[in-house]
Amino acid sequence: MIGKNIQGLRKKKGLTLSELAIRATISKSYLSNIERNINTNPSVQIMEKIAAVLDVDLRTLIESNSENQAFPEGEWLDFVNDLKESGVEKEQLQEFKTVIEFAKWQKNNLEGK
Repeated sequence: MIGKNIQGLRKKKGLTLSELAIRATISKSYLSNIERNINTNPSVQIMEKIAAVLDVDLRTLIESNSENQAFPEGEWLDFVNDLKESGVEKEQLQEFKTVIEFAKWQKNNLEGK
């Protein structure tokens, strides 16, 4: 869980694995092992370095958040980036929301029959 929290926060800040490793003065491979949960017990000193670069408190890195498990932060960021890359502007999001609401309504009505 620690690894996913770090990865999500890193991506949210727009940092690459290399950038975070350099700023936290730890090796890229060690950080990668933490993010992939290969190293599940990093030292407090390492965690403090990572938290400082990500501008969060240590608790944020180690807490389990069941909401994020349902749809991890990284997946949300990937989705938003895909929207940006496809040319969707922020102002157009309301149009997509309308389509989503229609799809929900349609699904509910089809299930009710």
